[in-house]
Amino acid sequence: MGLGISNWRLARAVSTLGQLGVVSGTAIDLILIRRLQAGDPGGHMRRALAAFPVPRVADRLLARYFIEGGKSPRQPFATKPMVGETHGQPLAELLGAANFVEVHLAKEGHGGMVGINYLHKIQTPTLPSLLGAMLAGCDVVLMGAGIPVEIPTCLDRLSRGEKVAFDLHVTGATQAHIQSLDPAELLPEISFPLPRPRFLPIISSATLATMLLKKSKGRIDGFVVEEPSAGGHNAPPRGPLKLSPAGEPVYGPRDAVDTAALRALGLPFWLAGSYGSPERVAQACAAGAAGIQSGTLFAFCDESGLRDDLKRSTIREAVHGTPHVFRDPLASPTGFPFQVLSMPGTLSEPAIYADRCRQCDLGYLREAYERPDGTLGWRCPAEDPQSYVKKGGKIEDTLGRKCLCNGLMANIGLGQLRDGKEEPPLVTCGEDLSGIAAVLPPGRSSYSAAEVIGYLLSESGVPLPAGRGGVSADPHPA
Repeated sequence: MGLGISNWRLARAVSTLGQLGVVSGTAIDLILIRRLQAGDPGGHMRRALAAFPVPRVADRLLARYFIEGGKSPRQPFATKPMVGETHGQPLAELLGAANFVEVHLAKEGHGGMVGINYLHKIQTPTLPSLLGAMLAGCDVVLMGAGIPVEIPTCLDRLSRGEKVAFDLHVTGATQAHIQSLDPAELLPEISFPLPRPRFLPIISSATLATMLLKKSKGRIDGFVVEEPSAGGHNAPPRGPLKLSPAGEPVYGPRDAVDTAALRALGLPFWLAGSYGSPERVAQACAAGAAGIQSGTLFAFCDESGLRDDLKRSTIREAVHGTPHVFRDPLASPTGFPFQVLSMPGTLSEPAIYADRCRQCDLGYLREAYERPDGTLGWRCPAEDPQSYVKKGGKIEDTLGRKCLCNGLMANIGLGQLRDGKEEPPLVTCGEDLSGIAAVLPPGRSSYSAAEVIGYLLSESGVPLPAGRGGVSADPHPA
């Protein structure tokens, strides 16, 4: 639930009810500065920045981006540098502060556990982002969309304030390209050590779990195992890619999760992908899982960051219609299958997709490639096709690609304005939306995170903390 859907409010509501609330760390630097330019309703960003342990960084960000009362609705958002091979000091500080802000707000006023979720595919912001989350006392780091063998060691070294580095994945590389960070150089005011978060890779198979345990030099604390029906990015099918008559990737027996092999590893694991019901929670626990990861039900609850109009239309369709989720093999610039909810007015409509001017101005999903002179270039198959080809890309790789960065920002009401029009949204969720009708209270058109948790645990015998959870527990309501 990246790019602000699983925001601090939602994570906090879940955490206060005794579960692991998780904030999304994807593009959180961009989200922070756009919230500030929107006037910071409720003052939450400014309150969290006031708690950041390096005041000079917070002061600089406020002076640069905060607009009292918010920018004009007709004014585009100010830009920021795109993340690349190296970070300038201002961008690294922004990344650290933004991750601190989201985790700090999610942990505010309670003692529950809070995690943060990153995409391994987006490597370049990782190190300053981890440092910022750890400064806020993040309890758990989760990471998917790749094989994050280097992250456990990074967490170990960052907790001690030591310089940390890993190899950046570069297409066509003939030499190593290193991402590095010296915490003492970036933020010399910080005192170490910091608490080391637990690390839970997000994987699709027991085979990958075994490989991570063998290759990782630091500690892995468990696994989240996502099946193909989970929302967002999915792992591609094992073996040659085959498409159904509808054009979706076909998964087979080789893609089934081997829970017996996971149990044999001796670490806790959580199952994800259509586990959003009391019956599926019980099945997961019976298979040896410590629990489940649920995203879709929470994406449309009151506390999530999704735009209210998108929530309302999806809830209506889930209760009274037949919502359609398409596992698009082409939409994501990453090449991973991506679940897209068909919805009027979004990039899921061919006419809206065709009308959008293709340009890459956020760059989180760009691919690094090595030029003939050994320097790095950056390209995205969702950008203008001719620009992509000029950078050495193949024209066929641009077919059907959608700008997830801008589309997902539009999902949370922070889309960029172009020629007076906001970027169209692109909604993702798991393929099973049946739980929405089950959790929605009679006569209501919306539901809370607390009601989701109560529904999921209704057959588990686990009591919810009395008088806690939901927006009412926020000591600083918007």
